[in-house]
Amino acid sequence: MAIYEIVKFPNSVLTTPAKPVEKVTPNVLRVLNNMYETMKFANGIGLAAPQVNILKRIAVVDVEDGKGRLDLINPVILEGRDEEIGPDGCLSIPGLFGDTPRYRYIRVQMWNTAGEVIEFEETDFRARCIQHEIDHLDGILFTSRAVRLYREEAEPTPTGKRKKNGQ
Repeated sequence: MAIYEIVKFPNSVLTTPAKPVEKVTPNVLRVLNNMYETMKFANGIGLAAPQVNILKRIAVVDVEDGKGRLDLINPVILEGRDEEIGPDGCLSIPGLFGDTPRYRYIRVQMWNTAGEVIEFEETDFRARCIQHEIDHLDGILFTSRAVRLYREEAEPTPTGKRKKNGQ
């Protein structure tokens, strides 16, 4: 496995729509595995190929909700319902967060790792994360959807040093 470098904003690859995968190959599966390792290494819950400078419609998601890893190949949202505003953040824009409208329910069509077209439904936080990653594949950043942006707050420790994310 390889850990990729995560592209940071304002790199233009982040706002460039990705091209569809034409066929699931061993290389596509290797890229998905490397992206998953990269996401975990960076303490992320989702990662899209453009974030590692690969303009293909692939992404990985694992929100640690017991459902496990989800590999997205050529995903398309077919239906979305019950929009709500909630938190968004991005490995490509560290330290910045936003209150972003997303659907609570989505129905998605995509290819699985065998190259078969499948559909599935998802709700709540996992649906939010999938929508965020599909936006990346369309060249859309959460900052363009957010109704409010804010910086991560650093908490002081007993030693007076600042810590982030409760670490």
